[in-house]
Order: sequence, then structure tokens, then C-alpha cells
Amino acid sequence: MAFVRKVRTGSGATAVQVVQKRHGKLEIIKHVGSGHSPVEVALLVQRGREILQGEQEALDLDIGPEADTALARPTQRQPALVPDAPPPADTSAGGTSGVRVVGTTSDVLWSTLRVAYSRLGFGIVDDEVFEQVVLARLVEPTSKLDTIRVLEGLGVDPPHHTTIYRHLRQAQDRHYRDQIATKCFEHAATSGDVSLVLYDVTTLYFEAEYEDRLRKVGYSKERRVDPQIVVGLLVDRNGFPLEIGCFEGNHAETRTIVPIIKQFQARHNLADMVVVADAGMLSTANLTALDDANLKFIVGSRQVKAPGDLANHFHWNGAAFEDGQLIDTITPRHGNTKTERKRQRREPVWDPEEHPGHWRAVWAFSKKRATRDGHTLTAQENRARAVIDGDAAVKSTRFVKTTAAGRALDEASLERARGLVGLKGYVTNISATIMPPAEVLSSYHDLWQVEQSFRMSKSDLQARPMFHRQRDSIEAHLTIVFTALAIARFMQNTTGLSLKRIITTLRPIQSALLQAGDHTQLIPPQIPENAATIIEQITGQPGH
Repeated sequence: MAFVRKVRTGSGATAVQVVQKRHGKLEIIKHVGSGHSPVEVALLVQRGREILQGEQEALDLDIGPEADTALARPTQRQPALVPDAPPPADTSAGGTSGVRVVGTTSDVLWSTLRVAYSRLGFGIVDDEVFEQVVLARLVEPTSKLDTIRVLEGLGVDPPHHTTIYRHLRQAQDRHYRDQIATKCFEHAATSGDVSLVLYDVTTLYFEAEYEDRLRKVGYSKERRVDPQIVVGLLVDRNGFPLEIGCFEGNHAETRTIVPIIKQFQARHNLADMVVVADAGMLSTANLTALDDANLKFIVGSRQVKAPGDLANHFHWNGAAFEDGQLIDTITPRHGNTKTERKRQRREPVWDPEEHPGHWRAVWAFSKKRATRDGHTLTAQENRARAVIDGDAAVKSTRFVKTTAAGRALDEASLERARGLVGLKGYVTNISATIMPPAEVLSSYHDLWQVEQSFRMSKSDLQARPMFHRQRDSIEAHLTIVFTALAIARFMQNTTGLSLKRIITTLRPIQSALLQAGDHTQLIPPQIPENAATIIEQITGQPGH
């Protein structure tokens, strides 16, 4: 005869085993596991009964005196049973108690996510379905239809799929993104600093055969020829999202920054802030437009500008640089602007009135970057030689020039490039009296935050709107991703943990719904110390 039994271990846990009696002795068929709380034990017993009875949906649980004692003795992080609930019956190892687990819920995780949503003020949209879809995406990013499965797995009563799509349309019609963006700005303004914002762009492609007004084939770093859209994202220096915008797939990335910044500026009535962007945004039109709007900017420069910007340094010092050296100078606004050099050792100090045709430029040298650049150039040189020798396919290869005699190594270009290794330039319209060169560098280096936010959007939140076709549907999807990203960043910034770590820590903590006759009882779980800390950090309330 086989049955499930519970044994108190030396550590105080309760071991659940499937055993059988043979020749007057008990043999362990399977050790199901050990539990430290009534819920854990109940679930283990249920699993053991499933092993015995072939995965039955409803199973009586064998709750003996030891479990009764545990249920009646609440720990520090485990509330006692509701007073009017009937206690489980005392049974022997082989009997039944009439008590069974009829469901489990991840209410610890769900309630924590809901508090995060509320603390950011997103309840302003007053849409429970929208909230459910956003929070489900944090737990498991998937299609809108499959969101129902995710919610059911968490123990949340899900909306019908037609209701989800109706609320997506509602998100556009009622301008949810405007309301969410306003709350994001309020949070960033009160908890951080919005005087400096970071901007970057990415592309989201579609596996679609034909283009339309929004989804178009455009420049792709991955060399894709699929229709795509261009997405611009503005974040604060901690990576918290502030604004998001969507553009046609063939829209030049350099033409996205000004519309996003102006939209952000108008929404919040801002007159003074610093915009940081990488070298991809470096265009005369962009910098002029930002300057005309009385906005300050810091953008990455291109290494090919170093010989002109650092003409004085190269004249007096050659290619000699010290590790960590900073050179504060000027750079022409336009390619045809001539910079008169007096060949003085002291670099010119940028002044908008004295140098109306120039911007301020800060150049930095790093030995670590020089080593990395050197390795890259060596690899490019080897690639170029392989193409010249016919050992590699002919593509757009750096340092390969075509002459009447055939392909040859462009040694002059290679030599110039090697003379610039380790240099990184930054262009700004902020004077040195307001922001010293070291602060220009540190502000620019915060760009990794927006890059990480994009990685979170693409990986953790799967921002690519695979099953959306119409522009309104794509925009609504991006609103969901933008909202989810804000919550993810809020939780990450308050806990110091990744979104994945937070979800995987809290999701397994489940409450069990026990039924005894006509009575049901939700048994709260025992919350581990690390999970309690996460909950307290996110909610601002003790996690027990």
C-alpha cells in the first residue's frame, strides 16, 4: 500500500515523501521535497498525491498533527489564519481531511507590481485592463492574446481578448501616453534631475512582405531589408524614461532628436536643460536647432575631426598624449568654416560671441581606449590585406583603395588612423565657466543608461510589435512598453537589481487557496528575507 507521509526533519522543515509498506517495512518511493510553511507542505503533499493518483485535478490533502501545529504557530513573516476559518481536521497518515488546495496565486508579486504602478501615478489613466497588460508584460512579455495565459498563471482574473484590443484603441483615443509621460516627468523631477536628459534611437523591424506609410525599409545596423520603424527614447541620467517617439522606417536618425526634444519641452514647459546624444546625432542642422531653442547640448564628435580640432596640440607636441589628458578647444560649426590658428601653445577658450562660427570641443585621451582602438585597427588591416590578396569576399572594407593596378592597402589612411587612437571628442555649447571639461565627459558617459533602457525594451520587454499592423495599434503598443519600462526602471533603481532578478525572486512565492467543505481559506506564503527586502524597497512598506 502506497501513501504520502510527512516527516519532521532535524532542521525544523517538514519532508514530504511517497512511501509504500512492504513486508512490514516502509520504503521511500520518492522524496517529493521539504517545506518550511503550511502552504509549501500542502503543495508538496498535493504533488505527492498527484504522483500516486495520476495527476487528478482535486486531491484531498493529508494534514496531520504536525501541520496543524505549524498552521497554528505563525512566524514573524507569516500571518495567522483568519479567526473564523475552520481549522484543518486531524488525520492519520493514511486518512483524508477533506481539505484540499483549489488554487494558487502569485499575489505577492502581483501586489508589488501594482504598488509600483500606483507609486508612479499611472493610476491616472483609470484603466484596469491597461494596467493588467502593462504588468503582465513585466512578468512575461508576449502577445496581447497570450497575456491572458500570463495573468491566469499569476492567479489574476484576465479580461477577454476583445476587451484588451478595445482598451488598446482607448489608450490612443484618450491619449494615455501623454498622461503617463507627465507622471514620468513628475517622478524624475522629484526623485532625480531633469536638467540633463539623454537621447538615442533604435529600430524595430517587422517580418512583413510589404511596406506601408509607417513601416518602411531603411538604414539598419543589422543590414536587414525588412520594413522597420525608428523609435526615439529620451531618459534622465538614471535611465528613467521621459519621452518616446515613433518615426517612419526610412526616417534619418539625425532628424528624430529635434522633434522629440521639442515635444518634451512643450509638454512640460521647459526652457533650460542639457541634451546628451551620441555622434550619430551630430549634424549642423541638429546642433543649430537645439541652440536656437536655447537648449544646451553635449554630443559625441567623430575621430576624423581630431586633426583639425587639435592642430595646436599636434603642432607643439606631436602625437604625444598623457593618460586621462583633457584638451578644451573649439571646433567649426560648418565644414567650410576656417579656424585661424595662431600656433600658440594655449588652446583657444570657446566664447559664443568671440567664436560665432564654432562650438566648444573637449577631447580626451585614454590608454585603455588606445589599446582597444589599436586592436580594432589591426583587425581591419588584416581584413583589408585578405581582401587585397583575394582571401576574403570583397565588401566595403576600410583601408582598401582601388588603383589602375588593382586593389592596394591605403597605408596613408591607416597611418593617420593609428595616430588618433585613444582620442574621443565631445562637442557642446556650454561654456567652460559653467561646465568644466571633466563634467562634460561624465555627462556624456551617462549615455549607457539610455542604451541599457533600449536593451531592456528589446530583451526584457520585447518591444518589437510583431503582431501589430496599423499605426494606432503600434503606437498603443509602444505606450505599453514605455509604461512597463518606467516601472522596470523604477524597481531597478530602488532595489539595485535587474527586472529579471526581481521577477524570478517574487514569482515563485505563492499563496494557496485551501477549501474545507463550504469554507475557503487563502494561506499566505512565508516570505524569504531577500524577497521581503525587495518588497519593502519597491512598496515602501515592510515586506511581511
